[in-house]
Amino acid sequence: MRGLQFVSFAFAGLLGSSVALAGSVDWPHFRFDDNHSGFQPTETTLSTKNIRTAGLLWKAFLGESDRSLVNYSSPAVVNGVVYIGTTDGRLWAYPADGCGAEECDTPLWTTPSFGQIMDSPAVANGVVYVGSQTDDNDASGKLDAFAADGCGQAVCAPLWQGITGTQSILQSSPTVSGGFVFIAAFDGKLYAFNADGCGKNTCKPVWTAQTGGSIESTPTVSNGMLYIGSNDGKLYAFKAAGCGKKICNPKWTGDLGDTIFESTPAVAKGLVYINAQHRLAAFGAKGCGAKTCQPVWTAEENQDFFSGSPSVANGRVYQPLESGVAVYDAKGCGQSVCAKLWLMFGSGFQDGVESSPTIANGVVYAGRNSGEVIAWNAKPCGQSVCDELWKGRTDDPIVSSSPTVANGKIYIGSAQGGSGGSIAWLYVYGLAN
Repeated sequence: MRGLQFVSFAFAGLLGSSVALAGSVDWPHFRFDDNHSGFQPTETTLSTKNIRTAGLLWKAFLGESDRSLVNYSSPAVVNGVVYIGTTDGRLWAYPADGCGAEECDTPLWTTPSFGQIMDSPAVANGVVYVGSQTDDNDASGKLDAFAADGCGQAVCAPLWQGITGTQSILQSSPTVSGGFVFIAAFDGKLYAFNADGCGKNTCKPVWTAQTGGSIESTPTVSNGMLYIGSNDGKLYAFKAAGCGKKICNPKWTGDLGDTIFESTPAVAKGLVYINAQHRLAAFGAKGCGAKTCQPVWTAEENQDFFSGSPSVANGRVYQPLESGVAVYDAKGCGQSVCAKLWLMFGSGFQDGVESSPTIANGVVYAGRNSGEVIAWNAKPCGQSVCDELWKGRTDDPIVSSSPTVANGKIYIGSAQGGSGGSIAWLYVYGLAN
């Protein structure tokens, strides 16, 4: 077994509460911006010209056990600290610049082991939020709120916990907006909590909403509306401020006609993009004037599986499709069903792209379950299939975590397994100094 160390807490407290370096950019939650577009517009270090020279800068140890994996949880980077969750139920905080070595075993702080964490942390106003299962013997979900600076000890308990339903929080990640923190659970409910808690150790939601299926989608709040997908095949649109009651009904729903799994809505230029397992759909963000709306346009790829979440940048939609990333015109094609513009193909052993793409400075990044994070040019190559610019190896089979690109670095979670258990890692790539 690997030993786990912690930095001295005089140092950890200074680092955890420090102001980020001048010009540095925070990545506070899943999909970067409030619209969950996956587009990071401020990156200037990594580019199509130099990404081929990127390599592994360092990796961070995230525990070893029979269930230590990073599965879907994606890093948040705020004020010089990177946060990520593991399936053994821990949230981890490491210095975003590493420890000066190729392998770091010294987290700033971590948490007790809850049942599991599969969602991505969100950081706002000095608090880091993450959803979890209660424990191994209780599958009910909890929203956990921790001090982002830690607690001055090796293991930090939550400031407070929000009580959700009787089933786990899976890939649905917290969204903080308008004084609320929103999250959904596998019981099919959306939960809205006061972001400041309730003055007690456990808090009840301010309001909830029921959908017709289980939820793995992350809520997206844009222009006063909250959008979320449900496994009943519908996109739900609610007023983000609630309805003045304990239980709220949607303003409208969008029908995809197929099961939505972990796909998170992305909002851009008046459209909401979301995918089901065999369909990508774009809906009008204001609805259609009726309770149930049909898509403005869709994409269907001969029964290939759509996975991850769509990303939107510079008039294009980037959507994981089987073992690659398909690219579509964000405006559609003037017809109800649109073909892809081109396919981003990753060479080598083919496996699923369940990671959601990130677009930064003309480069598209996504993880693939072949133990790789892959980068492509965001622009077309003049052919129907475009090869990658770069691949970074994790040597771990599961790379469902989505890349976080901030301050010239690519952060992504993964794990290596074996008969004796598994070891979870945070990988960080960039240009050599």
